[in-house]
Amino acid sequence: MDSLLIARWQFAITTVYHFFFVPLTLGLSILVAIMQTIWVRTGNETYRRMTRFWGKLFLINFAMGVVTGIVQEFQFGMNWSEYSRFVGDIFGAPLAIEALLAFFMESTFLGMWLFGWDRLPKRVHLATIWLVALGSNLSALWILIANSFMQEPMGYVLRNGRAEMVDFAALIANPHVWVQWPHVFFSGLTTAGFFMLGIVAWRLLRKETDMAFARQSFQVAAVAALVGSVMVGLVGHSQAQHMVQVQPMKMAAAEALWNTEQPASMSLFTIGDMKNRRDVFAIRVPALLSILSCNNTSCAVQGINELQAAYEKKYGPGDYMPFVVLIYWSFRAMVGAGLLMVLLAAWALVRVARDRIAGPSWLLRILPFALFLPYIANTTGWIMTELGRQPWIVFGVLKTEDAVSPTVSGGMVLASAVLFTLLYGVLMAADVYLLAKYAKAAPADVAADVVPAWA
Repeated sequence: MDSLLIARWQFAITTVYHFFFVPLTLGLSILVAIMQTIWVRTGNETYRRMTRFWGKLFLINFAMGVVTGIVQEFQFGMNWSEYSRFVGDIFGAPLAIEALLAFFMESTFLGMWLFGWDRLPKRVHLATIWLVALGSNLSALWILIANSFMQEPMGYVLRNGRAEMVDFAALIANPHVWVQWPHVFFSGLTTAGFFMLGIVAWRLLRKETDMAFARQSFQVAAVAALVGSVMVGLVGHSQAQHMVQVQPMKMAAAEALWNTEQPASMSLFTIGDMKNRRDVFAIRVPALLSILSCNNTSCAVQGINELQAAYEKKYGPGDYMPFVVLIYWSFRAMVGAGLLMVLLAAWALVRVARDRIAGPSWLLRILPFALFLPYIANTTGWIMTELGRQPWIVFGVLKTEDAVSPTVSGGMVLASAVLFTLLYGVLMAADVYLLAKYAKAAPADVAADVVPAWA
């Protein structure tokens, strides 16, 4: 058994499982903090029920995210020990800061928020949930600083067969971070918005009696979903333009662009011949890829064949083409889900403006299913980001095949991969069960779990 292949599958499976929970944690922490702020400022009882109701769902999701994330770092020292040896001096720093600063911050203040309802002064208690939201998003920032080194390495030197950090500021200022982190931040806001929209729509279809709760929750969710989905698209455009400059092979694979074009056409639908690296059938829009890549119709976009030749000359013989089919369709699934979310969020906000959230019924029937759109976009976006970098684990510095542990056998990795997949499946089932259970509960019942002494 090929330990490299199985180790890659294991890391991919555990990462995708973990990333189901992360965006919702990032976005819902902010929305819960906003709802509690409105309650504290206005005294509106509806917002207290909203804070308690959505806060409980946030807690369930947060717990599952923590549990599924623990395994991630263990794999670096076990399946990927050569990677850890090579870049541990660099990769370890942001991960340590994330754990010691951001994660401890969010977990500590989350405990204070959870158990402090009837113990802390009103404004102090409000501050704890804002610190949870800040800690969650700072945690994402430090993780993405580490990931961005893999995408665009800088601030290091190669010494004694290892990459050693020489400029910590360069690691933080990496331009890849500042196109990637806003994309993840707004993805979280979008995920939280559609999560709330889907649940409120489901409750409305079943004749929700607490219309004040439904109306205000729908309004908060619609605004978050629209702002988030629009900003994801705008930031994603900047991210794609940066990708053209630093990882042109990823963009070429995402568009199945085999040969350099000037101007470059964008693929609407392509069936390709991977072996001979050519199109079998394609529908393309002339010059559109040049506009998206460079904001003009005249720039050249490099193709897979030319990049393969250039990489062979620069890095030596080898196959530098990633798995084009999966990257091509992942990109389209991400963009397609994103466009659908913008349209649905805009329509939901129109219904809010007209004070007609209970109709039309077709929209309410669609929104519970639309809850899955951000998960599709988040997952396919990460698949494209990570697979598009292959065969590199650290772009241009370390190949994935050289990063796997030489002492771990294929059988050992297979056993752990099967175990973790089954365990994560059980955790996913538990998460869905708990979310569904409390999503069906009456907001007043959830809010009554704890009545603060100062309410």
